[in-house]
Amino acid sequence: MKAHYDVVIIGSGLGGLVSANILAKEGYSVCVLEKNNQYGGNLQTFVRDRTIFDTGVHYIGGLNKGQNLYQYFKYLDIIDDLNLKKLDEDGFDIVTFDGDDTEYKHAQGYKNFIQNLHAQFPEEEKAIITYCDKIEDICDKFPLYRLKHGKPYYENSDIFSLKAKDYIDSITNNKKLRAVLAGTNFLYAGDANRTPFYVHALTVNSYIESAHRCLNGGSQISKILIRRLKENGGDAFKHHEVVKFGYEDKKISSVFTKNNKEIKGDLFISNIEPKLTVKLVGEDRFRKAYTNRIKNIESIIAGFSLYIVLKPNSFKYQNKNFYHIKDHNKVWDGQDYTHESWPEGYMVSMGINKKTDTWGDSLTVMTYMRYEEVEPWENTFNTVANKNDRGQTYAEFKAEKAEKLIVELEKKFPNIRDCIQEIYTSTPLSYRDYIGANRGSIYGYVKDADNPLRSFISPRTKIKNLLLTGQSLNMHGILGVTIGAVLTCSEVVGMETLLNKILDANKTEESGLN
Repeated sequence: MKAHYDVVIIGSGLGGLVSANILAKEGYSVCVLEKNNQYGGNLQTFVRDRTIFDTGVHYIGGLNKGQNLYQYFKYLDIIDDLNLKKLDEDGFDIVTFDGDDTEYKHAQGYKNFIQNLHAQFPEEEKAIITYCDKIEDICDKFPLYRLKHGKPYYENSDIFSLKAKDYIDSITNNKKLRAVLAGTNFLYAGDANRTPFYVHALTVNSYIESAHRCLNGGSQISKILIRRLKENGGDAFKHHEVVKFGYEDKKISSVFTKNNKEIKGDLFISNIEPKLTVKLVGEDRFRKAYTNRIKNIESIIAGFSLYIVLKPNSFKYQNKNFYHIKDHNKVWDGQDYTHESWPEGYMVSMGINKKTDTWGDSLTVMTYMRYEEVEPWENTFNTVANKNDRGQTYAEFKAEKAEKLIVELEKKFPNIRDCIQEIYTSTPLSYRDYIGANRGSIYGYVKDADNPLRSFISPRTKIKNLLLTGQSLNMHGILGVTIGAVLTCSEVVGMETLLNKILDANKTEESGLN
């Protein structure tokens, strides 16, 4: 570790790693500090029974050549090293409901998407085309999403007040089609009364363009980014939890870690959640109004995940994801479950066997869970780097929830119980402890169409040499966080300069092919 760095980044989630790589490519000396045993935040994976499980990245959109995330990853020089499998083009996401055997398909490519849904809803072609046109129109309003120069998207305030449910309901009276179009809203924790349509559009558009699964887990992204960072002269250190900031002349001069190290720097970028950042930096260092606003931003609901190791050659591999909602009239109400009705729905993603495409390796099942359910154990803390037992009652709670989910799964996959070799679970406390998410939130902060600025956070802070990045700033997800990191780094490099370099990296590839 050097005595001094140009840039010190706290946290190695995707936002921190992309920021680190951008600035290292620009010639800055960069150091990334991570508290955990593994880099990557939501990109972390874990292994059970020789089976790899993703904690946060189950599939990625926009990775076909020339598409938006492809172009960002090309600039970062990681695209060629990713091990990907393209999901089924005629149905990468399947939406299903209780009492209806039809599997409603979301297909890749807008033409294909329209054709597939039109076949299932013959009277609704106009509504489906209108929906697709609107998504593409909304995406055009966000320059960085399209890798274009222009005002940052938070300045296009007129697009923030349109609600996702209201718009989808306005284009068709067919309640089942409405539910199918909104059926993957677990991707952004859709809320009927608050979620803006732009969140829906930016999220689903990239998957409709192309959808890929990471073979061997999403942690390959963080591993490659760490490799590139080091190739560009940067440093990264695990087991270095930042616990305090040092100051000189109203600027941050250093950070102190739990293992008694002081790392000095000129610029500091926090990739930990803004609520935690403010607390760590010191509330008195910010304006009271800013501190109160950050404190009062509502975090998105937490989640519960069931990880199933499948018996060898027992369950056919499905090259798609499943979104199941019990009642198609309640597609926006999954967060409003009761103890008796939980889960109102779930998402299933499969892990692929490395030796064969025929059989599945694993299943991951995700659903909502409110943090209040795990509050009895909130004073416990457990990670690989800091092992603790939360106790017998917690184990019983998880086992009860896992069984309820398996019972629901059996309705969709009747033979699933016979295929289970072993099960593991994660709760809001797992997300809190590993990711540092406030109350275990799965996607950062609530976006509210009625109050768009409430959750807006600039990468700049009052402290001149402190910037922010990560899923809580702009959009969550691989693409959203990557764009957020570009925004953060533009404060250092300049947006026009940085975007031109990203575009040039892709032009170089095109000219090389020609």
